[in-house]
Amino acid sequence: MYILAIDTSCDDTSVAISKDDCILSNIVSSQIDLHKKWGGVVPSIARRAHEENIDRCITEALKRARVKIEQIDIFAVTQGPGLAIALEIGIRKVKELATKYKKPIIAVNHMEGHIMANFAKNSNSSPYSRFSPLSLLTPFPLLALLISGGHTELVLMQKPGHYQILGQTLDDAIGEAYDKVAKMLNLGYPGGPIIEELAKTGNREKYLLPIPMEKNPGLDFSYSGLKTSVLYLLKKINNDYLNRGRAKNNHLTKTQIIDIAASFEKAATEHLCQRLKRVLKIYQVNGILLGGGVCCNQYIRSRLRTVARKFNVPLFWPRTKKLCNDNAAMIAVAAYHRSKNDQLIKDLDDLDRNPIMSL
Repeated sequence: MYILAIDTSCDDTSVAISKDDCILSNIVSSQIDLHKKWGGVVPSIARRAHEENIDRCITEALKRARVKIEQIDIFAVTQGPGLAIALEIGIRKVKELATKYKKPIIAVNHMEGHIMANFAKNSNSSPYSRFSPLSLLTPFPLLALLISGGHTELVLMQKPGHYQILGQTLDDAIGEAYDKVAKMLNLGYPGGPIIEELAKTGNREKYLLPIPMEKNPGLDFSYSGLKTSVLYLLKKINNDYLNRGRAKNNHLTKTQIIDIAASFEKAATEHLCQRLKRVLKIYQVNGILLGGGVCCNQYIRSRLRTVARKFNVPLFWPRTKKLCNDNAAMIAVAAYHRSKNDQLIKDLDDLDRNPIMSL
C-alpha cells in the first residue's frame, strides 16, 4: 500500500511517501528563515509559504520515492492540532488530490504522528527507532512523552489509536519555554537548539531556578513559572549592575548567559524527570516513547534515559532528527495503522481543520 502524507500543522511544509510503514521519502521545507526576524511563527506568513511550497514538495517526494502519483492508494493529512490557517492548506490539497485520483483520505492527529514516528521503518524495512527494534509486537501498554513547542504530554498507549492522556501542560509547553527564555537572552529563534548548545559549557548549578510543580502530586506540567523565574533573575542581575554604578542597562556577560541557559535547562528537564518517575511508579509499562522536536535535545534524552534505566524500562525515540521534528513521514505511518481499521474519511465535507484536536 502506497501512502502520500501531508503535514502543514505549523511552519514546516512536509510531504512523505510510504509503502505500508516503510518510509520511501520525507520532504520537509523549513520556514525558519522567514520567521526568524519576527522571533516566532507568524501564521499569515506560514500559510503563504505552505501555499508556495506544497506542490514542489509533492513532486519531490514522489520523485525521491520513485513512485507515480497514480500508484498512491491512500492520501493522508494532518487534521490537527496546529495553526488553523496552516492546517487548511494541507487539507485543501489532499482533498484536491483525492478527488482527482479517486482515492480515500485518512485524517491523522499530529500528536499521534509523533508517537507513531517510533514505529517508522526505512526503505529496507529496518526500524528507525533508537537502540533496539520497536515494532507492534512490543508488549503494550507503552508510555509516550511528547515534548514540543506546542505540547508537553504524558500519554498511555494501549495500542495504536487507543490513547489516554495522563498529564499535560497547564500553560506553556517545554519548547515554548525554551523559545521565550532564548528571547529574554536575545539569543535568536528558534531558541531550543541555541540554549542547548550554550548550556553544554555552562554551570547548571550557578543559578538555582525552581523546578516547576515540585510539590504538586499530579502528572500535569507547567513552565510559565520557570519562565517568570528567569525573568526575575535577569532583573536582579541587571539591578545589581545598576546599583554598582554601571550605566549600561540589560548588561549580561557571555558567562552569565551561558550559565543562565544551563540552569534553565536543568530545571526544565528535572520537571520532566520528576513527572516521569511519578508516572512509572503508578503505571506498569513496557517501554517509553519520546516524540516531538524537543526530544532532539541530547541533555534531555540523557536525563530521561537515566530515569528509565532506574525503572528498568526501555526508552525509544526516532533515530533521525527529521522524524523528531514536524514531518509527514510520521503521518504516513499513523495513517497506515489507521487504515487497518478502515478509518477512512467517508465524506470530504466532513474533513475540516481542528486546531485544538486532542488524542
